[in-house]
Amino acid sequence: MPTLSPIQAITLDLDNTLWPIAPTIAGAEQDLLRWLLANTPKAAELTQQADVKQAIRQRVVAQHAAKAHDLGFLRCEVIRETLRQAGEDPHRADAAYAVFHAARQRVTLYEGVEKALARLSAKFRLVAISNGTADVFVTPAAPYFHAAFKAHEVGVAKPDVQIFQLATAHLALEADQVLHVGDDALADAWGAREAGLQAVWVNPDGHPWMHDSPEPWTVRHLAEVADHLLA
Repeated sequence: MPTLSPIQAITLDLDNTLWPIAPTIAGAEQDLLRWLLANTPKAAELTQQADVKQAIRQRVVAQHAAKAHDLGFLRCEVIRETLRQAGEDPHRADAAYAVFHAARQRVTLYEGVEKALARLSAKFRLVAISNGTADVFVTPAAPYFHAAFKAHEVGVAKPDVQIFQLATAHLALEADQVLHVGDDALADAWGAREAGLQAVWVNPDGHPWMHDSPEPWTVRHLAEVADHLLA
C-alpha cells in the first residue's frame, strides 16, 4: 500500500476517471447528426464521410493551435467549417454545437464511483480538474464537489502546472496537501506531481508507466482510493 503525506483535499479528473467518455461522445455525436440532418442536410452528409471529417478537424486544429486547450471551441469550429464547405450558413454552428454540448453532459458514472465520492467528500473537499467540457455540477457527481477547474475556462490544460496551482490556491492549501486522482498518465499523474501534488493513477487496463519518474500509486478504481484513505 502507498505511503502518503497527510492530505486535506482531493482533486479529480472527470472523463475516464469518474465515467467512460466514449459512449457519451458517441451519443452527443448522434444528437448532433440528427440536428444537422434536420437543419443542414448537406453538412450532415459531409459529417458522415470519415475522411472529410478528419481532414476538416486536422485543418481546424492546425489553424487554432493557440486554442488547443479549448476542446469545445475546436469542435464548434469544426462544425462551422463543415457547414462552410457544404455551402450551408456557418453562423448555424453555434446552435449545432449547443446540441452537442448539452448531450455531452449526459454521463453515466462507473459502478461504485458515486459511493466512493460520497465517502471521500465526507472527509475531504473534492475539486474537479478537467481538460474536457463536462460540467461536473450537472452530472450525478455534482453533490460531492466543492469546485471545478476546466481547461477551456482557465486557459491552460493539464499537464500544465498552472491549472493544478489554480486549484490549490482556491483550496488555500500547499500543493503537497492535495491528492490528485486521474486516468491519464501524463496529464494527470505526471502533471500533478510536477505541480507538487501527490498523485494517484487510475489505470484499470494495466498500462505500463512510460515516464522516467517513479510510477505513482496506481489503482484500478476510485473505490481503492477511498478504502485506503478512510481505513
